[in-house]
Amino acid sequence: QVVESGGGTVQSGGSLRLSCAASRSTYRTYSMAWFRQPPGKEREGVASIDDDDKTKYADSVKGRFTISQDHAKNMLFLQMDKLRPEDTAIYYCATEGPPGGGFYIPQAYEYNSWGQGTQVTVST
Repeated sequence: QVVESGGGTVQSGGSLRLSCAASRSTYRTYSMAWFRQPPGKEREGVASIDDDDKTKYADSVKGRFTISQDHAKNMLFLQMDKLRPEDTAIYYCATEGPPGGGFYIPQAYEYNSWGQGTQVTVST
């Protein structure tokens, strides 16, 4: 089971921290990631992290978002700073991903477990 939390509405330039709680069976995998789906658009990869804590970011969020994990608690996080209106989307946590998630962001179909999503809205 994968459950996200931490979404909400924030003004442009503000910050939010998303959390993802994964069951033991869905956590210990090669990589995990955050995806997002803006209104009317396809789901896109935001950031991924592998078991060695290597990370990869989409160019649109590089320098503003930070992905991290707590191995002891089976948790995944996404710290989002300097938020922009174009960051508005439903954000999804994905686990049970393939190797290499620290060098590139795997495609959505490569992840086997997903959360229900949490809405992030950035106002001007």
